Amino acid sequence: MNEYHELCGSDEWRAVVRDEILPWALGGVDLGDDVLEVGPGYGATTDVLAELVPKVTAVEIDPQLATMLAGRFAGNDAVMIVRGDATALDFPDGRFSGATSFTMLHHVPSVGLQDRLFAEVARVLRPGAAFVAGDSLANPELEAHHEGDTYNPVDPAGLPARLKAAGFGNVEVKTNQFGWAAAARKR
Repeated sequence: MNEYHELCGSDEWRAVVRDEILPWALGGVDLGDDVLEVGPGYGATTDVLAELVPKVTAVEIDPQLATMLAGRFAGNDAVMIVRGDATALDFPDGRFSGATSFTMLHHVPSVGLQDRLFAEVARVLRPGAAFVAGDSLANPELEAHHEGDTYNPVDPAGLPARLKAAGFGNVEVKTNQFGWAAAARKR
């Protein structure tokens, strides 16, 4: 990630995630007691999830961010930080009661890899478990902020078909000023 993404570690961004994005995206969705978070980045979503659910396992591909998060959450038995690739998760089938992924899918370099990520999340979820994801809508300003970085925004119009192909049902997608959010259940 480029220097612009340091904003994602700010207290201001944490407040937006806590007070606006997650309440809107999660709504009344029950994630259960053992939640997978894909792509925690600087951990703003992890902070909120750790207050909402008994156990969070956050998988981060970036080695520096994973190390920083592991240090920040050291001693917190409710949060486990794992350095890994969400397109090839090292967890057994049906391990998690719910999963989330926020403001990171645009960093996955291709539609094919995004779809592999969706399929891996479905694989490690229990039947009927919820997956809630969200990201920003494509726009020139965000694209400019990703100069020298991966920027592959997800079109929310295509999400229902993509999530169904990955093994999800009951897909709902909504948009607002923050972007899009999708909730789906593993079939």
